[in-house]
Amino acid sequence: MGMQRQDKGKADPAAFSIAEAGFGDRTDIDDDGRERRTGTLVTASAHIITAVIGSGVLSLAWAIAQLGWVIGPAVLVAFSVITWFCSSLLADCYRSPDPIHGKRNYTYGQAVRANLGVGKYRLCSLAQYINLVGVTIGYTITTAISMGAIGRSNCFHRKGHDAHCEASNTTNMIIFAAIQILLSQLPNFHKIWWLSIVAAVMSLAYSTIGLGLSIARIVGGVHAKTTLTGVTVGVDVSASEKIWRTFQSLGDIAFAYSYSNVLIEIQDTLRSSPAENTVMKKASLIGVSTTTTFYMLCGVLGYAAFGSSAPGNFLTGFGFYEPFWLVDVGNVCIVVHLVGAYQVFCQPIYQFVETWARSRWPDAAFIHAERAVPLPAILGGGEFPISPFRLVWRTAYVILTAVVAMLFPFFNDFLGLIGAVSFWPLTVYFPVEMYMAQAKVRRFSPTWTWMNVLSAACLVVSILAAAGSVQGLIKDVAGYKPFKI
Repeated sequence: MGMQRQDKGKADPAAFSIAEAGFGDRTDIDDDGRERRTGTLVTASAHIITAVIGSGVLSLAWAIAQLGWVIGPAVLVAFSVITWFCSSLLADCYRSPDPIHGKRNYTYGQAVRANLGVGKYRLCSLAQYINLVGVTIGYTITTAISMGAIGRSNCFHRKGHDAHCEASNTTNMIIFAAIQILLSQLPNFHKIWWLSIVAAVMSLAYSTIGLGLSIARIVGGVHAKTTLTGVTVGVDVSASEKIWRTFQSLGDIAFAYSYSNVLIEIQDTLRSSPAENTVMKKASLIGVSTTTTFYMLCGVLGYAAFGSSAPGNFLTGFGFYEPFWLVDVGNVCIVVHLVGAYQVFCQPIYQFVETWARSRWPDAAFIHAERAVPLPAILGGGEFPISPFRLVWRTAYVILTAVVAMLFPFFNDFLGLIGAVSFWPLTVYFPVEMYMAQAKVRRFSPTWTWMNVLSAACLVVSILAAAGSVQGLIKDVAGYKPFKI
């Protein structure tokens, strides 16, 4: 990486601290004393694409079916534009107070603290952890449904498409939880770096399989009923259900674009010349544009393939029966992806609670004790660190998320709720507020006014989406018997 840019006649304070620390002549150290970053526009764009494309793509055909040919694609584009714009604002907050020469913020939370203070930082942390917990519950639900879909797909293939083929979500959630309990005992996030790579490959794989199956269904001559305004009142749904589903679809689309949490971390991988914020804005444009194109294809072609009867999850709702093996492969990819993605999202929760507990009870042997257990040769030998506190706390967390998932195993409703709750605060509000604080935007100026209008409008959308999702959950829970094996 090149040296950090500086204005003529204006010294960079960070450069002095590095020189004083003895790093002035080092070519392998960045301005903060850390190992030199080597990320580029290409790597940042790739990170964004893999961070955005995930299980949210599975519900887009259903969401477009609720909204129709006109509003559906328009809403998808609107969310993408808002996400890109707010990501560009957030890119300027990686360094503060100056976006080019300021001190680096390594996480989203640090950026909020540096620009908005401790009070807003705590609110941001609350929103982030609520989102992380919600996502881990949502991933438990999605994985269990996909595990069941594999068995049902094989059953339909053997016995015919009209056969009564059922699968127990509860059993599958128990299996998934057992796997997560084992993976959760890994002490540090860097120990499972390979899971993120596998998860990214799997997400692209099952999204592509779903897209391919939709195209094959259309080419095969299936004529699904589609309309300009989506599902028809009085034919497909009642008037009130149409309104609630419309709201819920907004949450599903918002969930598909939730990646602001990791944008600062991605930017922290970039080399400092050219300026990180400049590169990140370009990467956000490339990443969001690519993702939106892919989402548009999945949503629009999925709607064209299924029409108003589009399933909530187009790989598990059995709009596709054949080739059954390809449907199975798609669902296996979902399971593998979410096994890894669950760990990506729960590790920050683990680290937060464990750091807090160690500082709160510095002399507690139960919290600080750690023993090295020798591993058998078949597992590569060596030693594995076991902590009683880590074992109990992380196991309890996985069990809790699994129990909540068993109580509310409803894919669309839960994803819509997560998207609604996280979209406004994390994607819109904090980036807008940080940008205005850093740029010292005057109150009631045109920029201040329209940015607050944008934030308020997105808040209304989030509230409506949350209301639609909650209504869906209440309706589904009414006739549901939990913990059915």
